[in-house]
Amino acid sequence: MAKRTLPILKHFLTSPSPSPSPSHALTSVRSVTYMPRPGDGNPRAVTLIPGDGIGPLVTGAVEQVMEAMHAPVYFERYDVHGDMKSMPPNVMDSIRKNKVCLKGGLKTPVGGGVSSLNVQLRKELDLYASLVHCFNLKGLPTRHENVNIVVIRENTEGEYSGLEHEVVPGVVESLKVMTKFCSERIAKYAFEYAYLNNRKVVTAVHKANIMKLADGLFLESCREIASKYPGIKYNEIIVDNCCMQLVSKPEQFDVMVTPNLYGNLVANTAAGIAGGTGVMPGGNVGADHAVFEQGASAGNVGNDKILEQKKANPIALFLSSAMMLRHLQFPSFADRLETSVKRVIAEGKYMTKDLGGDCTTQEITDAVIANLD
Repeated sequence: MAKRTLPILKHFLTSPSPSPSPSHALTSVRSVTYMPRPGDGNPRAVTLIPGDGIGPLVTGAVEQVMEAMHAPVYFERYDVHGDMKSMPPNVMDSIRKNKVCLKGGLKTPVGGGVSSLNVQLRKELDLYASLVHCFNLKGLPTRHENVNIVVIRENTEGEYSGLEHEVVPGVVESLKVMTKFCSERIAKYAFEYAYLNNRKVVTAVHKANIMKLADGLFLESCREIASKYPGIKYNEIIVDNCCMQLVSKPEQFDVMVTPNLYGNLVANTAAGIAGGTGVMPGGNVGADHAVFEQGASAGNVGNDKILEQKKANPIALFLSSAMMLRHLQFPSFADRLETSVKRVIAEGKYMTKDLGGDCTTQEITDAVIANLD
């Protein structure tokens, strides 16, 4: 398992982190050069799914920035919408061929028996690890400082297994499936991520006091993996206490590893605390494929008013695109993009409504392009 897991961690090694420097000092210059392999500069194809709502607006912003940087990527665009019954086969073929996808939000209908395309995508490509990085950005005031949390969530089972049925009229049974295999591999991913990124603490989030078998199996797996990493402190916390601790003292957390549903709740909460879901990057990764998107799912399709006014926040997808560029082994382009975004936020002149401003998506995009090295 280690041989399969270690390579897929590499693209997260330098995920965006807070910069203590003032905006004018932000720079993407490296003290030691990056030595590419022959052929690393060849343009790479990336599958692009603009998605629903504000998705086309923010993915369009990313396309503009990539063009302005002359980044060695080109997009294969596919129109996919959340009300489709399944992901079109040609889209899946494109992702399998390119191995990398950038996507906007896909709106999942509430009720009605329509399954989530997001869940389908994760299961078909075995994107078993979701990573959301929640951190303070200089220039963006928040209630708490020194927040730098990485939420690593199991992405393929648990409450999202999709096994529901009506036993008798008025009685519905929904199954939560937990396996030792999936629990162990997400725990291993979390500890390897912490080890490779010089992180000091991994906290497992659970509800094993009530779901003794399912979450008990998850904890047992985490403890077994933790024993192999004596240099990393291992903690456990019940999910309800975790939520209370997050909103009162979030700086205590470092890396958090969670089952599926809890991870969704914890990541969105942590994102809101650190500055909002509109600025937090993330991705979903498996052994062979990676899909990058806004880190926290809340608000990722926006609403009609934001769409009509064209005032969607593209920052989260810009930073997720920087993660994607590192994954594609284009580190200098990733550094330039991340540094430019941080300069714009630090300056405080160009902000969308969710960050206290009134700028349009295009104004933010133009500002990021203008700040590129």
